[in-house]
Amino acid sequence: MSQGPLMPKATAVWLVENTSLSFDQIADFCKLHPLEVKGIADGEVAAGIKGLDPITTGQLTREEIEKAQNNPNHRLKLAESRVKLPEQKRVKKGPRYTPVSRRHDRPNAILWLVRNHPELKDAQIMRLVGTTKTTIQQVRDRTHWNSASLSPMDPVTLGLCSQIDLDFEVQRAAKDRPHVEPQDHGGTLMPAEISTAEPARNEPFADMSRPKPQEEDIDVNSVFAKLKQLKRSDDEE
Repeated sequence: MSQGPLMPKATAVWLVENTSLSFDQIADFCKLHPLEVKGIADGEVAAGIKGLDPITTGQLTREEIEKAQNNPNHRLKLAESRVKLPEQKRVKKGPRYTPVSRRHDRPNAILWLVRNHPELKDAQIMRLVGTTKTTIQQVRDRTHWNSASLSPMDPVTLGLCSQIDLDFEVQRAAKDRPHVEPQDHGGTLMPAEISTAEPARNEPFADMSRPKPQEEDIDVNSVFAKLKQLKRSDDEE
């Protein structure tokens, strides 16, 4: 897909007002829809936008416009720029610059990162805070000259790094961390009979609310008959 002109709607306004090009030709050159170009011609679209002359900006030539006006099937082409911009070389990022007013807060930020994100490597902390490996080691070992006064503080709150950079480094450290398999301790669930059973009661007094066992009915006649038999056996002796 070819590149369109700068400020395509303003260029389309100028071409509609100053040329006899078709809507399709203007739409193709400005990367717009033909109905949108028609709306520009009717005053319904791009109202208030001042037209931009593509000839003075070096995007079109008069010969190219005249050629397109004489041939409805011709498609406009961007003019080649006469100014050759030098190719920009990618510059490797150096250590993060920390303002002088914030440099005394770096040990506090290092202490916060070491405590809250121990998975971060020294190189990642150096990128976030803009410090040295020696300072990080001193904060870890509590050998820093100001260790007694250090307090952990979020580097994002201190303005030493952005939240996006911090999240990126934490996610990268989490990916590099080896995966730990969960250990099987062999625990099993208790049976339902045990888990739902009522706890045993250890009460010193009897529970009067429980129903008493039924006693057998006493036959009075049989009792007196036994007593008479015992009396007879005593008299015979």
